Amino acid sequence: MGIHMELRLYDTLSRDKRTFVPLDANNVRMYVCGPTVYDFAHIGNARPVIVFDVLFRLLRHLYGEAHVKYVRNITDVDDKINDRAARDFPGLPLNEAIRKVTEQTGKQFHADVDALGALRPSVEPRATEHIAEMREIIERLVKGHFAYVAEDHVLFSPQAMNAANSSLPQYGALSNRSLDEMIAGARVDVAPYKRDATDFVLWKPSKPGEPSWPSPAGIAAPGRPGWHIECSAMAWKHLGEHFDIHGGGIDLVFPHHENEVAQTCCAFHQERMANYWMHNGFLQVESEKMSKSLGNFVTIHELLADWPGEVLRLNMLKTHYRSPIDWTMKSLEESSKTLDDWYRVAADVAPTKPAASVVEPLLDDLNTSLAIAALHGLRNSDVNALAGSLRLLGFLSESASQWEARKQQASGVDAGEIDRLIAERAAARARKDFKESDRIRDDLVAKGVVLKDGKDADGKPVTTWELA
Repeated sequence: MGIHMELRLYDTLSRDKRTFVPLDANNVRMYVCGPTVYDFAHIGNARPVIVFDVLFRLLRHLYGEAHVKYVRNITDVDDKINDRAARDFPGLPLNEAIRKVTEQTGKQFHADVDALGALRPSVEPRATEHIAEMREIIERLVKGHFAYVAEDHVLFSPQAMNAANSSLPQYGALSNRSLDEMIAGARVDVAPYKRDATDFVLWKPSKPGEPSWPSPAGIAAPGRPGWHIECSAMAWKHLGEHFDIHGGGIDLVFPHHENEVAQTCCAFHQERMANYWMHNGFLQVESEKMSKSLGNFVTIHELLADWPGEVLRLNMLKTHYRSPIDWTMKSLEESSKTLDDWYRVAADVAPTKPAASVVEPLLDDLNTSLAIAALHGLRNSDVNALAGSLRLLGFLSESASQWEARKQQASGVDAGEIDRLIAERAAARARKDFKESDRIRDDLVAKGVVLKDGKDADGKPVTTWELA
C-alpha cells in the first residue's frame, strides 16, 4: 500500500480523523451494536447495518478476509421484548412468548439484512448467552468500588469512576458532557436507592414471570441485566478487553456507549475500550423525523416489497455516513435507475480489481458519496473495473437477467401474460368490442403496466408497454 493509501477514520472520542492503525494487523476487531429483536427493523436501523458492512468489506480488502473479525450482537432480553411478548402471545407463559418473539424477529432481521447485501458478521452473539460474562464484569466493578448493591439492584457510579486516581478515562468524555450537565438534563430513572442521579443500573430484580438468572454480588433474589452491561460483556468475550473499532448510530453515544466505556475500562483497568468510535448520522423520511404517529415509519420489510435490496443499499450510500440522510421516494427512483444501468453494463463482465478511484475515497473515512461518483466515471471508461468496484461495495450479487426478471416479478408482472392480454385487447378492438378492450387496458393499468398505442412502419396499429 502506498503512503496515500492509508485508511483514516473519524473518531467520536478524539473528535478528529485519525490514521487507522490496528492493534494487531492479523486480527482487526470491530464491534457494532445490533438490533433489539421485538419488531420489524425500520429503515433507520438499516443504516448502521449497511455502513459498517462497507467498512467490514473494506477492512477485508485491506487486511485479508481471514484477518478481520466483526461482531454484531442481538439484544434478546429487554423490557420492549417482554411487553411485545405479553401482547402478542397472551396465552403463553412469558418466557415462552419471549422466545417466540425473539426467534421470529431475529429471523426477519436476517432475511432483511441479507437482502440489503450485508455480509453476515463473523460472530453474532445473543445477550442471553452471555449472562456469565455480565456477572463477572459486575463482580469486578463491585470489588473495585465502581459499583454498589442497593435493594437487590447493582448500580454503577460515574462519580466513583471520575474520582479514581488512575489512567481510566473520565465518564462523559465520549459524549462530551460533564456530570453536572448530565444531572441537569437527566433522562435517568429517579430511584430512592441511588446514591447519585447519574448512577445507572447494571443488574435489577426480575418481576414474577420475567426472564431471570442467579444474581451477582451476593444478591439472593434472581434478576436480569441492564442494557449497557450486555454489550460490554459480548465485546469482551469475543474481542477482548481492548479492540479496534466500536460502531453504532449517533443516538447510542449517550448513554449506551458512554456506559459501555465506563463498565469495560473500570472492570479491566484499561485506558480505552475501543481505539476508534464510529457513529452514523440520523435518518429522516421525506424531510420529517420518522415516527409511528406521522405514519412515515418505514420498515425494511415494507420497502423490500417494492424495491430490490441493492436499491436501498445504494440509496443509503449516496450520503456520507456521518451526515443526516433524507430518505425520499425521488432518490429511491434515481438509485433504481442507476442500478438498472450498472446491471446492464457490468453484471455479466469479468470483474478486475476495484479501481483506485473508488477505493481512495473509501479510505478517507468511508466517503461513499465520492466513491459512487467515481463509479459513474468508470461506467464509460472501464466496465471490468466498474464490476470489481461494485462488488467490493456489495453490489451485483446476481446476473443481469436475474436482476431484470426479479424486478418484473417484484412489480407482480409476468411479461408473457402481458403480451397475451395485449393480443386479446387487439382482437377485441378489431371486432370493435371497445368495452372489452377498455377492461383489459384498465386491468393492466391496475398492475402498473402502461400501454402505448401507435403504428408500425407499414401504418399497422401496434401496442408497446412499459412499467409505470
